Parts: sequence; C-alpha cells; structure tokens
Amino acid sequence: MGVRTNSYFIFSLLFLFFTFNLPISLGSDTISANQSLSGDQTLVSSNGTFKLGFFQPGNSSNYYICIVYNQVSIQTIAWVANRDTPISDKYSSVLKIMDGNLVLLNESQIPIWSTNQNSTASTSVVAVLGDDGNLVVTDGSNSTKPLWQSIDFPVNTWLPGSKIAYNKITKTHQNLTSWKNSEDPSQGLFSLWLDATNNQYVISWNGSEQYWTSGPWNAQEQIFSLVPEMRSNYIYNFSYVDNENESYFMYWVYNPTIITRFIMDVSGQIKQLTWLETTEQWNLFWSQPREQCQVYAFCGAFGACNQITQPFCNCLDGFSPQSVGDWNLSDYSGGCVRETGLQCGNTSVANQESTDKFYEYPNMGLPDNSLSVASTSTTGCASSCLNNCSCTAYSYYGNGCSIWIGELVNLQQLSPNDGSGRTLYLRLAASEFSKSKENKGIIIGAVAGSVSVVLLLGLVFILIWKRQRRFVGKTKVEGSLVAFGYRDLQTATKNFSEKLGGGGFGSVFKGTLPDSTVIAVKRLESISQGEKQFRSEVSTIGNIQHVNLVRLRGFCSDGNEKLLVYDYMPNGSLDSHLFHEKEVQVLDWKMRYETALGTARGLTYLHEKCRDCIIHCDIKPENILLDAEFCPKVADFGLAKLIGREFSRVLTTMRGTRGYLAPEWISGVAITAKADVYSYGMMLFELVSGRRNSDQSQDGNFKFFPTWAASVVVEGGDVFSLLDHRLEKNADEEELRRIARVACWCIQDDENHRPTMGQVVQILEGVLEVNLPRIPRSLQLLAENHEHIIFYTDSSSGQSLQPQRSLATDSSQAKSTSSTTSSTLSYKS
Repeated sequence: MGVRTNSYFIFSLLFLFFTFNLPISLGSDTISANQSLSGDQTLVSSNGTFKLGFFQPGNSSNYYICIVYNQVSIQTIAWVANRDTPISDKYSSVLKIMDGNLVLLNESQIPIWSTNQNSTASTSVVAVLGDDGNLVVTDGSNSTKPLWQSIDFPVNTWLPGSKIAYNKITKTHQNLTSWKNSEDPSQGLFSLWLDATNNQYVISWNGSEQYWTSGPWNAQEQIFSLVPEMRSNYIYNFSYVDNENESYFMYWVYNPTIITRFIMDVSGQIKQLTWLETTEQWNLFWSQPREQCQVYAFCGAFGACNQITQPFCNCLDGFSPQSVGDWNLSDYSGGCVRETGLQCGNTSVANQESTDKFYEYPNMGLPDNSLSVASTSTTGCASSCLNNCSCTAYSYYGNGCSIWIGELVNLQQLSPNDGSGRTLYLRLAASEFSKSKENKGIIIGAVAGSVSVVLLLGLVFILIWKRQRRFVGKTKVEGSLVAFGYRDLQTATKNFSEKLGGGGFGSVFKGTLPDSTVIAVKRLESISQGEKQFRSEVSTIGNIQHVNLVRLRGFCSDGNEKLLVYDYMPNGSLDSHLFHEKEVQVLDWKMRYETALGTARGLTYLHEKCRDCIIHCDIKPENILLDAEFCPKVADFGLAKLIGREFSRVLTTMRGTRGYLAPEWISGVAITAKADVYSYGMMLFELVSGRRNSDQSQDGNFKFFPTWAASVVVEGGDVFSLLDHRLEKNADEEELRRIARVACWCIQDDENHRPTMGQVVQILEGVLEVNLPRIPRSLQLLAENHEHIIFYTDSSSGQSLQPQRSLATDSSQAKSTSSTTSSTLSYKS
C-alpha cells in the first residue's frame, strides 16, 4: 500500500507541474497563466515578423529576454526587457505570468524583471507578441485595454506605430536610449526625448548636454523645422499630437512589407534603417547629426574626435584607452587615462628637467568649460597652468588665456583649412617627451616658451631630405596607371592640407606632382580589401576612358591607406556653380544644357559600353566636375564596387536632401542602372532651377521643386517659371521644355517607366521626341494638395490616424501599366 501511495503522490506532483508550467507550443504568440518560457523556446508573432526569447547580443556571454526580427537574417534586437540585469543560463531561467504580471526569474529563481502592474485578474492574464513588435500584457477576459505594453518602455529602437512621448499628467518622458556598446544593451550615454515645451526632439549626452535638435514642429508644413528631408518623403506617414494629456510624434510605413526601424545608436546618432532582403543588410537611410564628431563627448575624456580619418577616436598623446575592450566595441565613453603622472607643483628652474611640459595640438576644436586667466603672453599663460596642480591644458589666442581644470571633454581635431581651429597645449609629464613622437608637432617647454635652434635646423634638414627623395620608386602598372607611395602623395598634397571636398567614399585633396601637374587625391574610407584585390579593381576602373568621365591617373595602397589619384578639375564641382547666389560666373543655359548632355553620355558609357555595367549609385551635383573648358565629367564611378557596395556609407554622407535616392533603395528590390536614372532626373531639376530641390524659395516658403516642376510640365504651364532667376529667361524654350520632360520621366516610381541613359542622350540630342510625362505617383500627393504633403488626419480632433492615400496601392497599379513604356518615346518623323 505504501508504494502505491507514494506513486500516486509523485504522479500528482508531476500532474500539477505540467498543468501550471506548460511549455510554450511551437509557433505560439502567447504566454498564458499556466505557461512559461525558458531555454530555446520562443514566441512568434502571428505573421512571423517578430520573435521573443532568450538571446545573446553579438559575442556576449549574457542572455536577455529580447524581441528580435524573425525574418531578418542578421540577428537584430528591437526590444530588451532586462537590459541592465542579464542572466547567464537561459535553461534555468524562466519567463512566466506570476500574480498578474509577466516576470523573469534568474538561475536562482529570483525575480529580476517584472511588468510591475497591480492586477487582480492573476489567473486570466496573458502576454501576447503582436505583429507590430509590441509585447502586450492583458486580462484575457477583457483584452480591450492593455495592462502593460513594451512600446511604452522603449529601449533603443523606435518601431513604426509607436511613440516617444511626454506625459503632461505625470510629467515624465519616454526616452530612446542607446546601448552601452554593440554587445551590451544596458543604458548608454545618449538619449532622444521630446522637449514638449518647444515641440521638438533633442538628443542629449548623459542626460545633460544637448547636442542636436529636430527644431520645433511646423504644423503648417507638417515637418520638424530642422529636418527638411521630411518634405520629400514618400515612404513614411507622420503624425504629431499635442493634447492636454500628452505630446508625441509617430510614424508609419505606407508599404507594410517594408521592414524599417529608427534607433538611438551607440554612435550617439539617431538612424533610420531599412532592411534590404536582396543584399541581406540594413540600409542606412537617414542619420543625425550628420558628422560623427558633432556628437558631444563621443570620444570620452582626453579623447579627440577626428572627422578626417578613421577611426574617429584617438587618445591624446601620453594617454591610452581606459578600456581597450570597450574601444574595440565602439564604446569610447570611458575615454583615455594618463600613462605617466604629472610632476605637480615642481616649477622651479633648477628642476626644469622634471617639470611638466606642454605638447602642441594645432587646429583643435577646444573643449568646453574653460577658465579665463589674465595673461599677456603664451609663456605667461603656460605658467598660470603650471602653477595650478589641477590644470591639464591651456590655449592662448588673441591676447586671451584659457585654461582647463580636470578632464578634457569634447575635443575635436579639425582639418587644416578649418578657420575655427585653435591651438591647444596639453600638459604632460616631462618623461613623455623622451619618447618618440613622430609627426606630432613641436614640443614647447613650460618656462622657455620657444623651440630650440637645434630642433629648427633638424626640421629644415628633414624637409630638404624629403624633397630630394620625392617620388623615388614610382612604378607603372597595367595600362597607364601609376602606383604612388603614400609619402609621395603626402608630400604632393602638403600633408593633405588643401581639402577640395568630401563625399560618401572619402575626402579629396589638391596636390602637385614634381612636374607641376596638378592632381586631386581621394583618400578612401571603409576599404577592407587586400592588396591584390584592390589593385585588380583599380586597374579595371583605370581602363575606363571617356571624355565625360574623370580620368584615374594612379593609386596608392599602403597598409590601411588606400588612395586614388585623378586629374584635377580647375572649375570644381557643379554644385559650387549652381547653389551660390554670389557666384560671379553663373552658368548660362548653353553650359547647363551641355552639362546635362555630357553627364548623360558619361553615364551611358558606364551603363552600356563597359564590359560589365557600372552603376554609379551616387549621382548628384557634387559628383559632376567641370574641367578648364567647363566640360562635365562624372566622378567617383566604380567606387561602389571598389568599396564593396557598402551603399549605407554613401547614403550617410549625401548632402542636401535624400531626394536623389530612387524608391527601390527602400523597397528592398535589386538596384539596377535605373537608380542612376532617377538620381540624374533629380539633378536635372536642380540644374534648371539653380537651387536645391528642397531649398527655401524667394517668398520665404519651402517647396519641393520637382513636384511643382512636374505639375507645370504636365499641365502645360510656363516652363520659364522653372528657370534659375539669375538667367533672366535667357534660355532656349524648346530645350528647356525637353529637359524638364526628361527629368519627369527619369523620376517615375516604377523603374520600367524610366528611360535608359542612352535614350536620354538621344532625347537631348534631338534624335528622339519625348512625350508628355505623368506626374510620378510619389509626387502626386504634393501636386494635388498645393505643394503640401498631408500625410495624416489630425488625431487631436478625434479622427483616425490613417494616410490619406496608399502609395503601396499606387505602386501596384503602376506595375500593371508598365506595358505602356514602349509608347512613351518615339522617333521624329
């Protein structure tokens, strides 16, 4: 009897265990009161977009309860429950419903995270993972109102349909806060939040220093004033709500098949990314601040941010990273620590050899929180710093002395031609000056205040010796390309001192060869190719020759340094002649038309005449250069392939608006040569108007020029109204109408409706007649609403938040009419 009784007791315990701790069924999106989640078990939203479970970010050994994208091949975390309290064993930890809350128990069955809601319906509470990425806890018997939802507690990701709000009743902010680094989701230093007083979003460092703002919400134009890209939007639907309870901003995607996310990145930048299935990568669509070094204190204490070369952060001389591991994960917040302690207070001349000295850093963006000291000379300013044991640096400029006490934060290394740069003198131990500091400037003694004659003579000798050795060992490679040494180009460009411009692939500097030939040297960024592969790709580009393409003269591959040497274009880029009202020589209409035609010919050669079709991927006025005779030449062709098609890098640095980008960049379909056609069409509008497509007009209002131009063309309006006012209508009317029609055809939403660049050349040459275009569907909202995008109805009035028109539907309709393409262009009779 005893055995039967024990067996019955054990069976009862097992029955109770499996009754109240049922595992999650495969593919379920719900945790009920009698279920739990542990180990490799997951919840999957009903449409399969999102998944919840125990995950490890990157190479981390810690586990977190995360919501991830289920249909994205790269593990991408959208939300983390226990961001500050990780667990080490996912099999002995459990997520379950307890006392009406969703609770995470660690390895010791101790609650480390909970929804913390007061609920009396403990037995009927369920947690459901929605198709929008929102984890909702509700009373199963009354699910109309959530008890708790994850979108009210954002981490670093802002999903479509969610909001970052300010609660006027509780006076609390929802913050979008960065991770600490790429493998640690704990709270970082950078946060995005809504300043409801000014109706604007701001990014702050450490909850205090604000370094970016969206500008206030403009209700009339339906944009944030400092985010002009919103004007040319055809992907997202926006809404700003300000009522008595709260203020918030929301966004949706017109096409629900597009996977997109808005994140507060570890870089301190806000970024909008879209998943491209064809390339299996997240494509960077938009980011702010545009430049990394605009992020406050990005490199931490005693770290200097350098926008010219990568990596962006470097420790000052005499300092090293506080945590090398964090720096390897792009977490520079810990900054740098001093390698040798200072000889504080020892300022006597007798002990000059051990006295702290100053290291010179020219062209610096000076750190904040300086103190002004009365001094009439650099030497006196240096002495004032030495006499203060807490002083770490000084700067003397314009008869003014500034010193810094304690840590130096928010330092920037500026380019040599940046007029705002100042010289910073960093205090170091005297022993630091016995170490080798190649190419680090001039060491200044704390008391002597001048450089020794011997050092000056030595520098002169070195300069003469370098000049004598210039370009020794220069070799020829395939074709006419020259393999330059890095020091040769360093000498030719005077240490890269005269910057001509910059773009998605790197910065360009002016240089002069020994034979007085002027060159342009592009310093490439984000190159990870080996020597052999790089030479092979460069050789391919070097063999491409056309009168409307910038000629590649040579290259340099020296370790991580990869440079390309081009012919110098004395008249600069097209944008410098179009967008400056004070430009002495305004491009006349003949030059503009020839520029449009020459650019089209160059692109036709890349698309149709090369052995492999070359897609430029970054057509804009900055990449159209003008030689001495103002002949247009396309620059940067072939670099997308050379960089490894890291298009996100290109998009990050595009100037002006995003209006050059074809819709297929976002929709996830394969990029073809028609993407260049779209960008070319947008550039044509700027060539005609002489201003950016989203610039402020003369009447003080903002207009998206392509929308207005398209309506004028289609409705038969006055084409001279589109022309740059500086030309005073001095243009050929037929050419103006032709180029405007071409531009409208080039920016059609469906790439099948766009002409090829070869057809564009024939149209501009007068061989082909171009029919009247249609207004592109992505611009019809603007045209039909008097140049103002109305993406939503006012939620404060109680109306539902729905886009007034579905572009996804329009797109499908466009595809059904693609068969009409052949009739749009016909030869002249």
